[in-house]
Amino acid sequence: MKTYKIAALPGDGIGPECMHAALTVLDSIETKFGLRLDIQSYEAGAEHYRRFGHALPSEVVKQCLDADAVLLAAIGLPDVRKDDGTEVQPDMMMGLRRALGLYAAVRPIKLYPGIQSPLTTAADGIDMVILRENLEGLFASFGGGCQLNDQLATDTLVITRQGTQRVVDFAFRCSRRRHGRPCDGKRQVTCVDKANVFRSYAFFRKVFFEVAENYPDIEANTAYVDAMSLYMVTTPAQWDVLVMENQFGDILSDLGAAIVGGLGLAPSAELGDEHGLFQPSHGSAPQLAGKNVANPLATILSAGMMLDWLGQRHADGEAQDAACAIEAAVVETLQAGAIRTADLGGKSSTTEVAEAVAAAVAAGTSPNPSASIAGRSN
Repeated sequence: MKTYKIAALPGDGIGPECMHAALTVLDSIETKFGLRLDIQSYEAGAEHYRRFGHALPSEVVKQCLDADAVLLAAIGLPDVRKDDGTEVQPDMMMGLRRALGLYAAVRPIKLYPGIQSPLTTAADGIDMVILRENLEGLFASFGGGCQLNDQLATDTLVITRQGTQRVVDFAFRCSRRRHGRPCDGKRQVTCVDKANVFRSYAFFRKVFFEVAENYPDIEANTAYVDAMSLYMVTTPAQWDVLVMENQFGDILSDLGAAIVGGLGLAPSAELGDEHGLFQPSHGSAPQLAGKNVANPLATILSAGMMLDWLGQRHADGEAQDAACAIEAAVVETLQAGAIRTADLGGKSSTTEVAEAVAAAVAAGTSPNPSASIAGRSN
């Protein structure tokens, strides 16, 4: 049986509490499925910058490169900033993305049973994936750009053929693993862009359709990003996989979280050809730190995505079953309704939620992999 080496980065604010909650659930997974997880914790982030002057130590990067996967909790503190006024959190995230080659950011947007969407249009369900290209687009200017005499500032949006091809190919492979859009089960990949205005997005769309020819079994269509922000609210059941440039994905994924119960239910994965990093989509919420009230489910679900990715990568059915078990346990806990944090209308602590999910894992029967978040991770 393979032992998986996991680099755990607890981060800042509520990060350590949410990480502890995820590790509680992973302990139950190890016992239930016999998986072996060698989890080592490393310091990085804003608090580390405050104390030592750098957010991402080179030794931590090395450990992440050597690990089978990286599990990251929330990072960043708004009062910890560099001399130019920007936060230090992007230094760490862009550093990890570039070092590990994480070109595909996967944001599942799913309305779970027992959770009330703020949308009246959610009757048919919400189950889509927002897939953002993770290294190019506007974020390619990170660490660059230009500011001239305190009068002018520019950043450049970068789209390459190689970067677009690989993330679009990823999107179609993702759709093949899913059961299609909720309204009718049709598998569909939608290119979200602003191709009517900008040459860079027109090029992204052109490459999208070239790649789509390799997947005749999956419908390929397009939407402008402003229209998609409307469609996600008015017709959320009509979407399967949405693929887009980095900045657009950053924005729409938060909108997606809002329509399915908030960032506390928004896991994510950042994947490349060799490495995977898994983290909740929310921030560090320093105002909640140390109070044991933060919702840990996004971090727990991210740990589930990690196990699914490891299972696929190493042809390990037990790891994939374990990933399914985590989501099934989260669903069971949410449906029961008694254990919920304040953001979901409850009064439970972070610890109580983690213990409830871990207990549901321990008591659960083997879940159906097709029903899991694992079926949507890549």
